[in-house]
Amino acid sequence: MPIIIDGKKTSQDIKNEIAARVAEIKAEGGKIPHLAAVLVGNDGASQTYVGAKVKACEQVGFESTLVRLEETVSESELLRVVEDINNNPEIDGLIVQLPLPKHISVDRVTDKIKPKKDVDGFTPANVGRMTLNWPAYVAATPYGIVELLKRYEIETSGKHCVVIGRSHIVGSPMSILMARNEYPGNATVTLTHSRTKNLAEITKTADILIVAIGKPEFVTADMVKEGAVVIDVGIHRIEDASKKSGFRLIGDVKFDEVAAKASAITPVPGGVGPMTIASLLYNTLLAAEGKIYR
Repeated sequence: MPIIIDGKKTSQDIKNEIAARVAEIKAEGGKIPHLAAVLVGNDGASQTYVGAKVKACEQVGFESTLVRLEETVSESELLRVVEDINNNPEIDGLIVQLPLPKHISVDRVTDKIKPKKDVDGFTPANVGRMTLNWPAYVAATPYGIVELLKRYEIETSGKHCVVIGRSHIVGSPMSILMARNEYPGNATVTLTHSRTKNLAEITKTADILIVAIGKPEFVTADMVKEGAVVIDVGIHRIEDASKKSGFRLIGDVKFDEVAAKASAITPVPGGVGPMTIASLLYNTLLAAEGKIYR
């Protein structure tokens, strides 16, 4: 049986550590970390995600502000809201929940966020600093994966790491992090995607396989080397009449058959997913304490 990499437990450990630090800050009379979230429209999934982030802030003792805007809000008005938060000294971190309505440019909104408040780690400044291995806010999901590898003491130096998926949110930054000269890192990295030829031949050489392609159960046992560490970033809801809810969650990896070959694997749910919010909270703590930008 492989090691099941438990993101739910690990994320709770991180939240406990953050809460302990917040208690110290309060005792010292310091400023409590404050996260602001901007939610545009009424997308159900986005409302759920933002609600979970606000709740997590409460759990660790952070202050939080939720700004709700109508789906029809203009780009210029959203940019004005972002600028107001940028200039508010009481707020340490700012996230704008994605996706945004089609009439609004995600790139323009992201670029408007001050790097020192960009706790999502999406601005060009933070991506560039991460690439150079300078202090930076690292995007929450890649940071969460790195933290799982570290806390489970998975060896990465000299290993072949294959990343499937090249998104700016997961795949691309993940490939950079795994190649950096530190731990976890120092891996030889191959970044693959939907147009990669002979993909299965490449994935079968991976000591560490990170799957973020966004396709349900895309990776099967015949694509995985015996003893590989498999990190599944995907999450998909499919119908399942045997469940009370009528559905179940699966990842980008066909778990049961791949787990039979892996030395360690993340489940879905309960693997990478819970780490994302924990990472966001950690970045907000860094922002409040001036650990990245002074």
